[in-house]
Amino acid sequence: MEQQPKALARIGHIETGVERTATTTAGGEDLAVLADAVRRGGADHDDIVQALKAARVDEAFAGVFDAASERAMDAADDPYDFDVRLHADNLAGAAGDVRRAFQWL
Repeated sequence: MEQQPKALARIGHIETGVERTATTTAGGEDLAVLADAVRRGGADHDDIVQALKAARVDEAFAGVFDAASERAMDAADDPYDFDVRLHADNLAGAAGDVRRAFQWL
């Protein structure tokens, strides 16, 4: 005869606030909801910052600027054109600024 388990339930995983929030930060609308929750006091801003860091939002955002910088240089007819290089350098600088901003948080 098969023995039945005596436990009513088994806890398989405990989810922290950071983990729970990290899964909802994929889209811009979700970020707006998070910002609103912080403003209203419904979410701890430190948990939100840690969730954004854990989700590596800074790297994803900086990656967009890096890709745009590379694209600007690849599309340039003259790689020594000052205006094109300035635009590409500004995009690369923005990527660095995003990374540095998250380091300070």
